[in-house]
Amino acid sequence: MKYVILTFALAILASCGPKNLDSDGYMAKGYDVTEYFNDRAVEGNTAFTATHNGNKYKFVDQENKEKFEANPDKYEPQYNGYCAYAVAGNKKVGINPESYAIQDGKLYLFYGNTLEKWNEKGAEKLQMEADTNWQSLKNN
Repeated sequence: MKYVILTFALAILASCGPKNLDSDGYMAKGYDVTEYFNDRAVEGNTAFTATHNGNKYKFVDQENKEKFEANPDKYEPQYNGYCAYAVAGNKKVGINPESYAIQDGKLYLFYGNTLEKWNEKGAEKLQMEADTNWQSLKNN
């Protein structure tokens, strides 16, 4: 009984964390974060998974999984996978995993047409605003 209660409590704590995970617990809605750096949005395969900073990731193949494991911080989405444009507006919003940008070697994910707005309004300026806002948003 103690283990059931402990497991339940840990599940609740994990679900309250400030991460944008899909219903199966994957970052970037299960898309392969290494493929974004090849300018491709591709859903990963559950046969190739890894965990970093408590986040689960799926990859299209073993090679991408190993690439991620060798340098996970390079591939991890900014703002724990929340929409970068929304974070710049001081909000947490989910993403469309096919809307993304690589900026200064970092992965930014977006929702709807917010990538277009991000570029129109000035990506560098919005990135600075998002970085500032994330300091208070990340713990909520």
